[in-house]
Amino acid sequence: MSKNRWHFHNYLVPDKHKPKPYFFLAMALALVVLIGTALLISALIGTISLHNSILCSLTNTGGPALNSIDTHYLTTPTQLLAVLHYATSKVVPQQSVEEIKVTFQVLRSLSPCNFLVFGLGRDSLMWSAFNPRGTTLFLEEDPKWVQTVLKDFPTLHAHTVRYRTQLSQADQLLKSSRSEPYCHPNKTYLRENYRCRLALTGLPEEVYETEWDLIMIDAPRGYYPEAPGRMGAIFSAAVMSRSRVGSGVTHVFLHDVDRKVEKAFAHEFLCKKYLVNRVGKLWHFEIPPANKINNSSTDNFC
Repeated sequence: MSKNRWHFHNYLVPDKHKPKPYFFLAMALALVVLIGTALLISALIGTISLHNSILCSLTNTGGPALNSIDTHYLTTPTQLLAVLHYATSKVVPQQSVEEIKVTFQVLRSLSPCNFLVFGLGRDSLMWSAFNPRGTTLFLEEDPKWVQTVLKDFPTLHAHTVRYRTQLSQADQLLKSSRSEPYCHPNKTYLRENYRCRLALTGLPEEVYETEWDLIMIDAPRGYYPEAPGRMGAIFSAAVMSRSRVGSGVTHVFLHDVDRKVEKAFAHEFLCKKYLVNRVGKLWHFEIPPANKINNSSTDNFC
C-alpha cells in the first residue's frame, strides 16, 4: 500500500444565511454519540487488558450467562476504536465500499478465522475489527510505516517483511517460474525455498505455521519499476492455499487487478477457474487444497 494513497472527502458547510435546525440537531446527536463512545473506550482501555476477553467484565455483573454464540457478537476494544476512528477521521480506506463488502461478507460468515493481509494502512483497523476474536496479521515492507500505524493503532498485529524482487523483473520471474521445478505446484514450498525466486522465504514463522482462511493482497507497492511488486505475494498465496489441510477453501482477495502484473500473475497462479467474484479492482478467488484438485499436470497451477 502506498503511504500517499489516502483520499479526503470535502465536507459541505451549510449556508450561514440559511440555518437549518435539523442540521444542528444532527450534529448535536452525533456529538453525543462520539462522546459516549470515547468515554466507553476510555473505560475499557483503563480497566480491561486488550489481551483478555470483554466477556469476563460482562458476565460478572449478575446478568444472565452468555452462550458461545452470544460471545461472538460482543464488542471488542478494536471494534470500538474503529468506530471512534472512522467516525472522526477524514481518511477513508483505499478500496471502494463495494470492494470492501466482498471481503466483509466472507469475514462475516467465517469469523473468528485466520486472516492474512499483505499491506498495513489506515484501513487495517477496519479489517481487524471485521474479524473479532480471530487472528488478523498484517505484513508490511516499510518499518517506519509500521511504527507510524502502530503508534495510532497499537492493537493491530503486524510484521515488517522484506521482498527480494522488483516490479521490473516481473516478466523474467514469470518465465523462470515455468522452467524451475521448485516453482511447480508438486514441488514448491515457501520456507527456505531459495531456488524459486517467487517464494517468500523471509516471512515470520507465524505465517508459515498458521493455516490462513483468508488472504488479502493489497501490497507491497507495485506502481514503479524499483518497487517490490506483488508477484511473490500472489505466488505465495497460491502455495499457502494449496497446502491447506483443514476443511474448506482458502479465500484470496487481490486488489488493483487493473494493473498488468497483478492480472497476469493472478491468471498464472490463482487461476481463472477459481475466480468467484470481481468488483471494481478486486478479484475474489476460492482456492481448494491440492488434495481436492483434479489436475494431472504437475508443471502449472491452473
